[in-house]
Amino acid sequence: MDYEDLGISNKSGNEHLVEVVDRGISRRSFLSWGSGALSLSVFAPLVQGCSSDSETMPRLGFSTVPVSISDTVTLPPEYQYQVVYAWGDPINGTAPVFKQDGSNTAAEQALQSGMHHDGGHFFSLPDWKSNSSTSGLWAVNHEYVDAGLLVGPPATWSSLEGVAKSKAAHGVSVVQMDKQPDGKWKVVASNNARRITADTEMDINGPAKGHALMKTSLDPLGEKVRGTVNNCAAGFTPWGTYLTCEENFNGVFGTDDPTWTANTLQLRYGLSRQGFANSVSPLYPWWKQDNRFDLSKEPNEANRFGYVVEIDPYTASKRPVKRTALGRFKHENCEWMLTKDGRIAVYMGCDEVNEYVYKFVSTGKVDMVDRAKNVDLLDSGTLYVAKFNDDGTGIWLELSPGKNGLTPENGWNTLGDICVRTRQAADRAGATMMDRPEWVAVNRITGDVYVTLTNNSRRGTSPASVNNIDGTSTAGSARPAVNAANPTGGASGNPYGHIVKWKDAGGDAAATTFSWSIFLKAGDKLQSDTLKKGTINGDDFGSPDGLWIDDAGYMWIQTDVSTSRIMAADLSRTNADYKNLGNNQMLIADPATGVVKRFLVGPNQCEITGAHMTPDRKTMFINIQHPGEDGSDADISATPKKYSSWPDGAAGGRPRSATIAITRKDGGEIGT
Repeated sequence: MDYEDLGISNKSGNEHLVEVVDRGISRRSFLSWGSGALSLSVFAPLVQGCSSDSETMPRLGFSTVPVSISDTVTLPPEYQYQVVYAWGDPINGTAPVFKQDGSNTAAEQALQSGMHHDGGHFFSLPDWKSNSSTSGLWAVNHEYVDAGLLVGPPATWSSLEGVAKSKAAHGVSVVQMDKQPDGKWKVVASNNARRITADTEMDINGPAKGHALMKTSLDPLGEKVRGTVNNCAAGFTPWGTYLTCEENFNGVFGTDDPTWTANTLQLRYGLSRQGFANSVSPLYPWWKQDNRFDLSKEPNEANRFGYVVEIDPYTASKRPVKRTALGRFKHENCEWMLTKDGRIAVYMGCDEVNEYVYKFVSTGKVDMVDRAKNVDLLDSGTLYVAKFNDDGTGIWLELSPGKNGLTPENGWNTLGDICVRTRQAADRAGATMMDRPEWVAVNRITGDVYVTLTNNSRRGTSPASVNNIDGTSTAGSARPAVNAANPTGGASGNPYGHIVKWKDAGGDAAATTFSWSIFLKAGDKLQSDTLKKGTINGDDFGSPDGLWIDDAGYMWIQTDVSTSRIMAADLSRTNADYKNLGNNQMLIADPATGVVKRFLVGPNQCEITGAHMTPDRKTMFINIQHPGEDGSDADISATPKKYSSWPDGAAGGRPRSATIAITRKDGGEIGT
């Protein structure tokens, strides 16, 4: 979900990536202007893979899909898709059935697919070492809800049943999907099937376990928590567990207490730095029925959300675990790479304007024989945040007590402090602010790592003050509106985004330095403004979000242009930046050549997200999120199909997010 307009909570005064690139390019005289276009030959040291050799196109073996504004999933003619698991579908494949009028109860919703699918992963059966391409467990996130479609008119959103249903529609599904004799995929009954919701009990592990800021009236030890919320993107581990990432968790907290403010004490908790002072979503009035989410009654409860949660899909009886060593912030996804000595490194982005890129390196080594030895591997290690230097090099700044200004004098006494207030720790360390770091993808063939920087509408309007640990403020620095790496600013900011690539020194994920470059700048070649044309060698797109590199080394790019940008309320599509790009889409890029081809376009007002394949590469699973969304969060309970009727069409009562399975009509491998 695109929350870029909720406001900026980073008031650290740290450098922004645009400043780094601007200074570096100026110093090295990389800017060159030809006949109305940026010279790629001059820009090559920072922009990689921009070959214009059309002979490389056949490597991506499918017919490119044109831009579309149809309320359907559009694929190359060689491909087909089916809906496998949509909002409201039962996790056992049978009951309770989805009611098209949206009248399922909260209890029924807890046994059905949640709303708004995001990240997902296919785990082959029967166990974590399996390689089946016909039977597996699909773990999928349910990021947030549209209360008008889920519950009804606004008067019902804060009712006991409305809040319970909203909480039940958040979280994660684990379902078994089997390929049938006719080639179709089907959700079937399974002992592994379960829903994990905002009320599911789970453990708190790692340095923040038992920390004073984690203790509540219901959990005075600070060791257990009920629920996971706003589950955005995801990851997995080499020992076969699922990593779900909590993102915009501040949206489910609020209070009716008029005296509550983001005061000094709450600044110390990190509530203000996580955006709690900015706004409260009208979709989640949970505090009216559940004191856990009332900021004035349980101020520490918010500190127990914003983590990576590890789930064992193969053991339904095992409780999920919040891995606090990976930090607390608005996690997008997480991706791993093994270090040269066999430890695991996890890369993560914090999805908000002017936020950071992180890395965690475990203390222990991965055991690929005895799975049980990895059970607490993510609880001990070193957390880093990235600083991008002018010359294309970078440093992983260690977020540990006594390092990079994280001293008792500055308010940092323990590693638990850092793991609860990670954004503030990164501020203090001096990390580089980025344009909304979203998905991170790892190419395990080359050792390259990529991050999508989806957009930034506030370039040039960054905060001018710093929130100090004691609640006081000091002056910060202004940000440049325009530079060569992000060449649009002012009123439209950076509307298209870009993708940054890096490699850790020596090809070792444990290294504390790296080299970086810009893989591409998104844009629209039909724009008259040269700086909005981008550097894409192939099909244009904007707002890259989802990113996945498959086992063959191909990069899958998914876009999340917000509904408010992509079309006006009257469906006029008048946004000047996106009027030529149609609905959100998925593309494939060949990192070796830089060629980009459009593979899929989604239905109206959806986001394309979450990609994974079966081991034989013959089925791809992706998610269609929030089709028919109203861009202003207005109530559409009375007219649920105002903008979209996907996937059920005339027979349906409302649009539904869903996992779809994509296959080639000839049964071949996907993409090549």
